[in-house]
This record gives sequence, C-alpha cells and structure tokens, in this order.
Amino acid sequence: MSASVPSSSRGLGALRRRPQLSDDVASHVRGLIMSGTIRPGDFVRLDETAAELGVSVTPVREALLTLRGEGLVELVPHRGYVVAPLDRTDITDLFWLQSEIAQKLAVRATGRTDPETIAELTKINNQLARAVSDGDVERIETLEFTFHRKLNLVANASKLSWFLLSATRYTPARFYSATPEWGVEAVASHTRLLAAITAGDAVAVGAETRSHFDDGAQRLVAHLETTGMWD
Repeated sequence: MSASVPSSSRGLGALRRRPQLSDDVASHVRGLIMSGTIRPGDFVRLDETAAELGVSVTPVREALLTLRGEGLVELVPHRGYVVAPLDRTDITDLFWLQSEIAQKLAVRATGRTDPETIAELTKINNQLARAVSDGDVERIETLEFTFHRKLNLVANASKLSWFLLSATRYTPARFYSATPEWGVEAVASHTRLLAAITAGDAVAVGAETRSHFDDGAQRLVAHLETTGMWD
C-alpha cells in the first residue's frame, strides 16, 4: 500500500513559509505517523510528498533520513521509504519518558514559582479555556505549549527541558488540540496543577503531571486502536 502526506493535512502554511527546513517536514510526517494518519507499511514517496507539501525534494529526503534514524521509517531497496512498525509499547514508553522528565521539572518549579508567575500561568490557562470553547485548534496547540514552556523555564533546568522537548517531538500535538474532550481536560488539569503549586504540594504536583501524561497515552492508544493500527 502506498501513501504520501495528504495534501489536505493541517500545518502546510508553516511549511510553505519556510520550505527549505527539513525539520518542518520531519515534524509534519512524524505527526502523521504517530497519529496513525499514515500507518506501518505505507510508503512515503519523495516526489509526491514534496509536491503535496509545496516543497522541494531535498528537504523531504533529508527529513526521511532523520526519521529513519529515529526508527519511524525504513528504507526498502529500490522501492523507497516505508513507515516502520509501531506498537502499543512504543506509545506507552514515549509517554512514560515524557512524564518522568515533566514531573521532575514541575516539582522543581514548585519551590521557585512566585505569585506573578502563577498569575501569568493562570492567564494562559484562561486563554486556553476560551480557545477550547471556540474550537480554535491552532491557538489551543500554541497555548498548551506556552503554558508548559513557561512552567519549565521556572524550573531552571535547561538540560532536562531540552530532553523533554526532544521527547515531545513524538507527540502528535494536532491530534490532541483537535479533540475537544482533551482540551477540556487539559484546562482542568492545569487548574489542579496550579492549585498544587500554589500550595507548595510537591506530591500533588508530581501526581497531576503524571496523570496528564497517562491520559495522553491512553487517548492516543485508544485512537490508534479505532483506526485498526494493530488489527
């Protein structure tokens, strides 16, 4: 079965504004793989993908080399790149890693967060709630990232933050931001997290952070099951 990146996929505007950045192409294809839009055994064709994304073949080739190094695609001699197998354990492992790092950062930030930062995080979360209510997918994605980035900066652990950012590359952000139920739960989770941080309750902060990532893993596994990923 052959598949290339759908021309109707979201996020193409950003790619066309910066057509030579292979990282953008890799991020886009990575999201399609992790969300089950393209599945194990599907081919990602260089020419078709480049044409459909409005980029040249070069960044697509570079992106697929990157994804091959990550184990997300495999090179089939004389045929091209094919999406590699992806099982439930891969998903749970990725979220476990993110959860462990995020918990460490959130707990560390707890003792460093001042009222001004809490107010700023609350403002971001309120904006996120409005975006969820409006169904503004792009804004949901941006505000969710902004909330956690701000909290991670407070932790003042640049190396841990870098590792977390690297791990979250495998999270299909658009899948979550386009799911209204997830958006509502994300806002509620942020609210509980801010209450725990304000109270200086490191145990509750760690537990809420872990719950957030557990929920994300469960939602993605359930979604991939409905697509017949592992039938």
